[in-house]
Order: sequence, then C-alpha cells, then structure tokens
Amino acid sequence: MTAPLGARLRSIPDDLAPEAVRAVDDRLAAIRREHNVSIGFAIESGSRAWGFPSPDSDYDCRFVFVRAADDYLSPWQLRDVIETPLEGLLDVNGWDLGKALKLLLKGNAVIVEWLMSPIVYQGDRDLVDDLRRFADGFAHRDGLANHYLHLGEKQRRAYFADGKDVQLKKLFYALRPAAALRWLRAHPERTVPPMHFPTLMRECDAPDDVRSLTEALIHRKARTRELGAAALPKPIEAFVDQEFALARQAFPSYPRHLTPEAKGEADRLFRSAVERFGAAASTFQRSDAR
Repeated sequence: MTAPLGARLRSIPDDLAPEAVRAVDDRLAAIRREHNVSIGFAIESGSRAWGFPSPDSDYDCRFVFVRAADDYLSPWQLRDVIETPLEGLLDVNGWDLGKALKLLLKGNAVIVEWLMSPIVYQGDRDLVDDLRRFADGFAHRDGLANHYLHLGEKQRRAYFADGKDVQLKKLFYALRPAAALRWLRAHPERTVPPMHFPTLMRECDAPDDVRSLTEALIHRKARTRELGAAALPKPIEAFVDQEFALARQAFPSYPRHLTPEAKGEADRLFRSAVERFGAAASTFQRSDAR
C-alpha cells in the first residue's frame, strides 16, 4: 500500500518579488505536466538563499523530482536532469532523486545546500526530513570538505591571485567555501553546514574583522547592482588562505568505499519515495493518454 504524501513545505521571505514567485510556481507546474514527474522539493539555491543578493540577482530555483515507477523499470532510462530555458531572471533546473542520493553519498556540496536552503518554494516535509537525516548519517564528510576546498581554491585562483584589484562581489565565491571548511573543522560531530552565509559566518566563529568586512559588503550588495573593484582586503585574504591550508591537512582526499548500510539506506529511501510519489506522476501519464 502506498504511503500518503506528507505535509507540504513552503517558506517564502517577504523580500522575494511576488511576480517572480508566481513565475517559479508556474514553471514547476509546467514541469510536472510536461515531464510526468512529481517534485519532492523545490528551493532557491543562489545568492538570495545564501543571504547576499543584489537587486538584480537571478531566481535560481532547483528541485528534486521523482518519476512514475514504470519509468524506472524501462531499459531505456530517461534523463536524470530536467533543464528549462533561462528567461530573464528565472533559472529553474532539477535532478532525479536517484542522482541526488548518489551525489549525497559522494559528499556533493550542491545537493547538501539544496537541503539546507532557507527559501522553499514547495516540498514534501517527510521526504526533506528523510534526506536531511540521510545526509547527516551517510553523506561523505571528507568528500564534502574537498568539494568546498576545490571550489574555493578555484575561485581564489580565478578572481584574485594576481595581486590586482578584485571585483568585490567575487570575494563571496571564495569566502563561502572557506567558512564552510572552518565550520566543518569546528563541528566534527556534524556533517551539513548552514547554507545561509551570515549564519555560517556566525556558527564557524569567523574572526571579528572578517565578519565586519563581510557584513558591510552584504549591506552594500543589497543596495547596488555593482560593488566595483578594490584591493583585496588583507583580513579576508588571510582568512581564506588559512582555511584552505588547514583543510588540506584536516580532510583526506582518498576515494570513499560505500558501506552496505549506506547503499541499503539509499535504496530504501528511493523505493519509498517512488511508492509515495510515483502514483502522482502516473496520473499525468494517464491524463495525457486520454
């Protein structure tokens, strides 16, 4: 017997433009119809969810979907991503639940952050709770740290490695990974860092001068479309470089071998979701066939 769907999640802050939220809702409804899927959850993933938006920031909606059970039984598997055209500030794309689970086990920071987004367009509470527990229990913590390390070092090299003035908004691209790495070192018993950057800076106990500088940048970024360029602030440079150096020592980079327990829990969660959501996805197929 298929278990009922859980309570619905929705968390939309007052500063999101109502017309943009309606456009996201309409796009998600069209995806359900056109692709015959159920959407387990859909969140905001970009600078608005990170807590440092600009007036013209995109609406970066990301979602995890579940197909009808019959679609998973075919030898001709459908794609595990759904991509929609970028229109204006609207950017909406999603991953199949199976892909999301595999990436969680690898320690992929993207899907981890989706689960922690403070902006939720829609979601099934039971599924989100299950995925968060799964991430806490089975996500590859060292893999997650190395994801942040590689991302942060790449941004450091790309945007401010030559000693010249830097575009100030680019500082966040290295600051966020550095703060996440500091958080992981400071909380060895936990796996999933906060997505919201001001919360992350507070919980990782960043140095006061770094927090003051980043708070000032966030306030400026919220009021203007362009922060301009300036010399790389020394406290931020020292913070980023120190955290990357410490992370290279603290987090091994060897491949992970999945345990039978981790695979079994991923399988259980996937099958449960297909049983619960697959019937809803199948209704689109039946209605299209009529």
